[in-house]
Amino acid sequence: MKSVTRIAIIGGGPGGYEAALVAAQLGGEVTVVDRDGLGGACVLTDCVPSKTLIATSESMTMMADSPSLGVRFDGGSDGQVGGVHVDLPMVNSRVTGLAKAQSDDVTTRLSSEGVEVIRGSARLVDPHIVAVGERRIPADVVLVATGAHPRVLPGAEPDGERLLNWRQLYELKELPEDLIVVGSGVTGAEFANAYQALGSQVTLVSSRDRVMPSEDADAARVLENVFRRRGMTILSRSRAAGVRRSGYGVAVTLEDGRVVEGSHCLLTVGMVPNTEGFGLEEAGVNLDERGFIQVDRVSRTSAPGVYAAGDCTGVMMLASVAAMQGRIAMWHSLGEGVRPLRLSTVAATVFTDPEIATVGVSQQAVENGEVEAETVKLPLATNARAKMQGVRDGFVKLFCRPGTGIVLGGVVVAPRASELVLALSLGVQQMLTVDQMAHTFAVYPSLTGSITEAARKLMPVSPY
Repeated sequence: MKSVTRIAIIGGGPGGYEAALVAAQLGGEVTVVDRDGLGGACVLTDCVPSKTLIATSESMTMMADSPSLGVRFDGGSDGQVGGVHVDLPMVNSRVTGLAKAQSDDVTTRLSSEGVEVIRGSARLVDPHIVAVGERRIPADVVLVATGAHPRVLPGAEPDGERLLNWRQLYELKELPEDLIVVGSGVTGAEFANAYQALGSQVTLVSSRDRVMPSEDADAARVLENVFRRRGMTILSRSRAAGVRRSGYGVAVTLEDGRVVEGSHCLLTVGMVPNTEGFGLEEAGVNLDERGFIQVDRVSRTSAPGVYAAGDCTGVMMLASVAAMQGRIAMWHSLGEGVRPLRLSTVAATVFTDPEIATVGVSQQAVENGEVEAETVKLPLATNARAKMQGVRDGFVKLFCRPGTGIVLGGVVVAPRASELVLALSLGVQQMLTVDQMAHTFAVYPSLTGSITEAARKLMPVSPY
């Protein structure tokens, strides 16, 4: 009689539920313990809600830019385009409703695959027993996918009214009149861009010399110029020392003594792993100095039979990475052939307007001499489709290995760059050459035409 592997998964976000689907498909007996709702923070409070909000903000930007395409609006006041305004309660209702619907879809899918779902808080008793209240769940394999939560600045604890983290935005009844965003990383840039488009006056407080310091420098400069052109105030090299409620709304004190006042303050200052209270260290799971679970490239922890996936590991905190870590954990633990996680093939997007999408090696790695690569950068301003759509900002950048022409990575700054980057991702994942990409048909006119054009510019010149 064939034995059945018992799988216990703590956390129902992308790392957890994608792992559950793989394990069930491979014949495992799967139990998922989740305390907040399937889909996790990604679906319920973070990725899905924020991108739904951003979709509305994109519509506002499109309307604001439409006069340049010959579309005119009559009427309007107070700087609104043709009287267009945002119904924030309706927007937030759509945001939360869509998030719940997505969570329900995940629940239905797991149920259809025979996965048992337990609502509650779990704790590792030892590497092979998960406790949920008085219940003990024996497991041959445990996957920890507990996620992370927004970091809080001491003395600036969010109150859900004027001082907010991004998970509290969807409870607002009115659009913030003057929104101060503290933190200019990806999350801060996305929300600053979205609320500026929705009609808020936004001040972005950045501790570095440019927004999104971890992103491609050329891309960040394009976005910062767009932000300023649209009326956003950016305070560079300005670190927040404190945030407090004031008579008007909020006051943000900077380290140099300046005080910035606004109606609301959004804090986007990083993430803290959810690793306390789960019995991890007692079960032999090693954490790093910041509290993240240490894993190898097949998602194993230091405890035998215990794997981890997602934001609680601190490995490129993206839903796509969490899901892949979870799948890899199940494939590995259940004896399937598996390729270890390759971070060099991960595509990532900043959902601003324009979007920034990257994959593979970075410009900084090339400039630092870490990677030898040939580079080409094409502005979208020369692309016929971009001209038709009134696109003024953006570019396509491509990296390839000298000699062989193997595609190493790239950057796309454009509308829907999250979709356009797939071509580059395929090139990196499958180790295609610029010759192969250059000989691939692109529709004319299309933004993807700039990708094949960039590849043609990197094709080696024949010596004959």
